[in-house]
Amino acid sequence: MSKRPNILLVISDDHAVPALSCYGSDRIETPNLDRIAETGVRFDRALVTNSLCTPSRATYLTGTYSHINKVTTLDTPIDASQPTFISSLKEAGYKTAFFGKWHMGHGEKHDPQGFDYWEVFYDQGTYWNPVMRTMNGDVQVEGYVTDKLTDRALEWLEATPSDEPWCLLVWNKAPHRPWIPHPRHENEFLDPVPVPPTFDDDLSTRATPAHHAAMKVADDLADVDLKLDPPEDLSYEEMGRWKYQRYQQDYLRCILAIDENIGRLQEGVASRGETDDTLIIYGADHGFFLGEHGWFDKRFMYEPSMRIPLIMSYPNVIPAGQEVRCMVSNLDVAQTILDAAGVPAPERMQGVSLMPRVSGLSDEDVHSALYYRFYEHDDHMHHVWAHYGIRTDRYKLIYYYADGMDLPNTGNVTYPPEWELFDLEVDPEELNNVYFDGQYRQIREQLKERLAQLQKEVGDEPYVRPTPAERAAKIGPR
Repeated sequence: MSKRPNILLVISDDHAVPALSCYGSDRIETPNLDRIAETGVRFDRALVTNSLCTPSRATYLTGTYSHINKVTTLDTPIDASQPTFISSLKEAGYKTAFFGKWHMGHGEKHDPQGFDYWEVFYDQGTYWNPVMRTMNGDVQVEGYVTDKLTDRALEWLEATPSDEPWCLLVWNKAPHRPWIPHPRHENEFLDPVPVPPTFDDDLSTRATPAHHAAMKVADDLADVDLKLDPPEDLSYEEMGRWKYQRYQQDYLRCILAIDENIGRLQEGVASRGETDDTLIIYGADHGFFLGEHGWFDKRFMYEPSMRIPLIMSYPNVIPAGQEVRCMVSNLDVAQTILDAAGVPAPERMQGVSLMPRVSGLSDEDVHSALYYRFYEHDDHMHHVWAHYGIRTDRYKLIYYYADGMDLPNTGNVTYPPEWELFDLEVDPEELNNVYFDGQYRQIREQLKERLAQLQKEVGDEPYVRPTPAERAAKIGPR
């Protein structure tokens, strides 16, 4: 029997695709992350099923959609006893450990399960001196969070016998808001960062939800994000661009620390002589707006929010230097890991193993269409309306089903459900909603049918509008 691979899965929070140089970034160099792609594979169209921290993390672990694992919002904790790729690996004899941002609740029912050892933050954690909840009680860790997670993960790895396969998860806090970098990077990115061409998008063709979202760089970044007073007498346009530069400086500086610590993890694996036998996967819990459409944050089904970096290497199995263009998903990671380890996946998992695609056994597309659903209609920070939709190779259809009911920034005006349709081949920046364009009528109806079919296939149910009585009682969307 061939040696079972070790597994290192690193997930960062809010790491957008344009902030890795292996994806052609014009703003940052990430040599250690690039090495994973150079020695393995870069997925160019990796997408998430729900662009929000807590639900995405549950999907990575369970290989299931949010409606199956029941983690739909930031406030719905996981039932950690459900099957995960970790529980399957542990049953198969793997040593398992977790360090970092769990953010799926805490307490006996919600704490990590299936791990031989774990250390997690309370909620989001802090950039400096985080308190770690461990299997043996709380520990105050002195230092910068990205460095310290790596320190503690490497300590665990060094103590793990070399004759046993291991699976190590390191889930970073960075580069989550409020983007506090280490002082060693304070002199980086002092030159202007390129402004996205869509920064001044007026959203003129977009449905109502885009106009009510509170995530404008110019309007919604706060003092805690900027950390400096702006120059005096700036126009609105100048202020927006000044805020954008401050935001990007600290965001990118946080990623420099991630890249450095990816290098340390690679060195830790190499020092054990295990590089060729280790599957390394790096990804993000979702994408992030880096000024596209004038925004920061995520949540929407638009590409900057839905698309993630996903790179992996496994020198003994995966040929180096691959670039995979077909659509893949965070839903697929659990089954990919189990397939690489030769461990059967639980039947409830809904993804597809990517190993045949990257090891030369198949050149077929992984998904012909992907389903997306965002549930947090009552979010009081960014006011993004609940929606679901379908993403195919060329088109994206989005249904904002939650009526705009009782949202704080709408004056409690009730809006009807709304649709958006984008032709990504001719409009990759998603500037032109063609839902009402007669030329797309047939495509629109076909996509609606495919969305309903896909929703049924994955076991989800369509939104049911509240009755007039329910609306009058302000029971709200179901």
